[in-house]
Amino acid sequence: MPLQLKTVEPRRGTRWVGDAFRLYVRRPLALTLLFVAFLAASTIVAAALPFVGSLLQLASLPLLSLGFMVATQSALLGGPVHPGQFVEPLRGDAQRRRALLWLCALYGAAAFAILLLCSWVSDDALTRLQALMARGDTTPEELDALLAEPGVETAALLLLVLGSALTVPFWHAPALVHWGGQGVGQALFSSTLALWRTKGAFALYGLTWSGLALLAGAGSALLFGLLGAQGLATLVALPLGLVFSTVFYVSLLFVFNDTFGSARGASSDAAPGSAVATPPGASEP
Repeated sequence: MPLQLKTVEPRRGTRWVGDAFRLYVRRPLALTLLFVAFLAASTIVAAALPFVGSLLQLASLPLLSLGFMVATQSALLGGPVHPGQFVEPLRGDAQRRRALLWLCALYGAAAFAILLLCSWVSDDALTRLQALMARGDTTPEELDALLAEPGVETAALLLLVLGSALTVPFWHAPALVHWGGQGVGQALFSSTLALWRTKGAFALYGLTWSGLALLAGAGSALLFGLLGAQGLATLVALPLGLVFSTVFYVSLLFVFNDTFGSARGASSDAAPGSAVATPPGASEP
């Protein structure tokens, strides 16, 4: 059955998050280990291949989102969840595989260019900030001094704006290639159009995630503060962040299903270009 761009009520944005948590509690270990497996593999590649590994890490993010969608669909149907689902979409026909690899390459190049620009604007302060945070013993004075450097605020704003803009065309694109049979240009166009058409739901979706993150952070800080164990708040932040990240990727399938119809009804063997929203005069790599 071809995918169709649907009308989505704004209130569905909150439901996407709720649906993801409900599925997560059914398969918490399998889904969390799936995310951990990706993190471990990408970290090893980045460490083993300086520069090239970082590029590959960025370029693999479209496959991360699509692999999680495949795994989530399997979990919904009571099937297995395993790391092989990250590469499962690449085992399809040559046209889809080529389109997915193009998406990965384009995303990796664009993301790397954004990071380079932000690094240049901040005199590499963002990289140094990441190194400071990774130390675990950063003092408030060190952090304040770094954040006060010229260009840091501008770089952070650029990262937020350009990173968000990059997300829009790539949000649904991998799934539209895999389940909709679309080419690169058509999938990027369809994803952009879909996010515009569902902007109300996406706004509520983002606000829901932001609210949950703030609530979890403030709640844990308050709880451990009352118990006189502020140091434990940092220890809890890591597993809590891991759970939230996993559930976020689980939610992607629910977003896609409401926007284009169920992935279960679509076929990875569908005729190329069978989904809607083709830009006039688009050409596919």
